[in-house]
Amino acid sequence: MSATSFDFSRLLAKGVPEPAARFTGFPKFNFIGGHNDPVQIPVEGLSEAARSVLKREGSKLAMYNLAQGPQGYAALRDFVVDKVTKLRGITATRDDVLITSGSGQGIQLVNRLLLEPGDTVILEEFSYSGSISQARAMGANVIGAPLDSDGLVIDSLARILEDLKGKGKRPKYIYTIPTVQNPTGSILPLDRRHALIALAKKYGVPIFEDECYADLIWGEPAPPALYALAPEQVIHIGSFSKNLAPALRLGYAIAAWPVLSRMVACKADGGTGALDQMITAEYFSQHFGAHLGKLNATLHAKQTTLAEAMAREFGTAAEPWHPKGGIFQWFKLPDSVDVRKVLKPAADAGISFNAGPEWSCDPEAAKSHFRLCFALLSPQEIKDGVAALARVFYEQTGVPQRSANVENVRGRAS
Repeated sequence: MSATSFDFSRLLAKGVPEPAARFTGFPKFNFIGGHNDPVQIPVEGLSEAARSVLKREGSKLAMYNLAQGPQGYAALRDFVVDKVTKLRGITATRDDVLITSGSGQGIQLVNRLLLEPGDTVILEEFSYSGSISQARAMGANVIGAPLDSDGLVIDSLARILEDLKGKGKRPKYIYTIPTVQNPTGSILPLDRRHALIALAKKYGVPIFEDECYADLIWGEPAPPALYALAPEQVIHIGSFSKNLAPALRLGYAIAAWPVLSRMVACKADGGTGALDQMITAEYFSQHFGAHLGKLNATLHAKQTTLAEAMAREFGTAAEPWHPKGGIFQWFKLPDSVDVRKVLKPAADAGISFNAGPEWSCDPEAAKSHFRLCFALLSPQEIKDGVAALARVFYEQTGVPQRSANVENVRGRAS
């Protein structure tokens, strides 16, 4: 019997995504995804951590959750507590922490806990594409709150909440990435954090705080996490994908026990990968500060390289947002440009980038925006990739008119 003789397509459930393409490798210039710098993966340190922890505790792999319960490996939860206490001002114990399979699972658990079809949620107008798509997949009405260079615009958020109240609607949550926002890279100032919490209390709405990139900061330290300021009204999630390795599918959630206990009950996966937890806890408990310092210095240097390359190749045609950390930079081209039309020609030229509509609550309003990840490529690859991207954009849109101080001619590479 042929493997293709039975037709499953007529049996598919409604809403199943379109088929995925077979993975054929990364393009030459890969500016998408939350990848990190391969050189900064501490391979030797992780190898030593694996040997040490397996020799000491490897026999626990015989039991689900290492016989330590569904909240995760105790040593990793202890490390999370130590980290968020020192860096984010959060007061917590290991009992307040749930280890998740990446921060994406944390988002899934919160949505599973709170959302029903027809509910309303407020997200930042530009936001993590997974948060937008997951909320919509749950049948929620997604409202985008305006951003500026410092993050959420509090007056605009207040108007949204008051308008919803007038319609008899209360949002299920306000989702925010206040510390190194994705995709803009902003950090919400302390006065706005207090104002956001005051609004949430006034209107009886919980805050869903995503701090996936909060460890990746250059310059001044960020203000305390929202959870540190109002633990009774905030659900907090974080990740090890960006400060260590995306392929280690590790994240965490911190919340008051009445909420966290429900999230634990919803996490019906048999436990997050035990080896990932054991190795990460072993390595970071000894090397976190040194590792983070090197990683952030490398990322800052790469962001500088990207910004300089974009200024050289796109000139004033690309308006940059100025990130204060993280692995992305967000750009806006003239309103006449629809970046979605450039995706395929760029891919044909070996270049991938994120189109703005994927990262916006209002896709059409973001059609001239795009996001570039600067972490994966080397500095020279960043320069070459941006130059190649500028050529494709000019060939498809007529923008930019000059690259590297040379006037472009349609149909000819600058």
